[in-house]
Amino acid sequence: MYYQCPLCHHSLQLNNQVWRCDNNHQFDRAKEGYVNLMPVQHKKSKNPGDNQMMMQARRQFLDAGYYQPLRDVLFSLLDKSLTDHHNLQTLLDIGCGEGYYTGFLADNLVTNRKLNVYGLDIAKGAIRAAAKRYASVSFCVASSHRLPFDDRAIDGVLRIYAPCKAQELNRVIKDDGFIIAVTPAPQHLIQLKGLIYQTPQPHDDIEEQIEGFYCVQQQRLSYEMVLTGEPAVNLLQMTPFAWKATEQLISDLSAQSEFHCDTDFYIRLYKKK
Repeated sequence: MYYQCPLCHHSLQLNNQVWRCDNNHQFDRAKEGYVNLMPVQHKKSKNPGDNQMMMQARRQFLDAGYYQPLRDVLFSLLDKSLTDHHNLQTLLDIGCGEGYYTGFLADNLVTNRKLNVYGLDIAKGAIRAAAKRYASVSFCVASSHRLPFDDRAIDGVLRIYAPCKAQELNRVIKDDGFIIAVTPAPQHLIQLKGLIYQTPQPHDDIEEQIEGFYCVQQQRLSYEMVLTGEPAVNLLQMTPFAWKATEQLISDLSAQSEFHCDTDFYIRLYKKK
């Protein structure tokens, strides 16, 4: 499978480290291996996506294994959802960040199948870091609302919190394809919310509806994390709550020897109608 030009939507071909379409739009392949398919006219800011501090905090937190139970559930669900045959299949991780889930899946889903794994994120720094680390994945900088892939090119999509237009998902996913979506369940990080808000509110308990797809399976994954100061601060810094955190709150959190915090995820499998 090849990328699609974000300007004219013709297929891109790789030649001498340059992705080029037949209208001669071209996009250089970076030395790390990724390609930037985010034209400046599609950006809403100079450096869209998570900043360097959020990226580093997330990498340290995830590398410490606190979300490994989620990663393992996703692997099991994808392993069952991707058919076991010799035809090449394609999996896309939308909003992949630094590639924690993407890289693991690419390295561990290859038994009994041929698989191409793509990772997409709007944050160039995150994609650069992911490409350096996970050579088995094809990474690109692109908008989740303008997926740079041909029609019906993707067998499966993984979305962990990432927004995406249903119209684009319908366009790029094959007729027998699927989406695995992770969203926060009501009590997700409720203790962390309690540090920011006087009366922390649970997340809305509403099943996401994706036009053109129907939910065939739902499971809820919940467990308690016991964090020391540094991982607790990393967790805070990788969430939107960080924008409301005071220096005093961060200092107090970093001094804690045990911070108890609940995870609460909904994991849903959607099939195309």
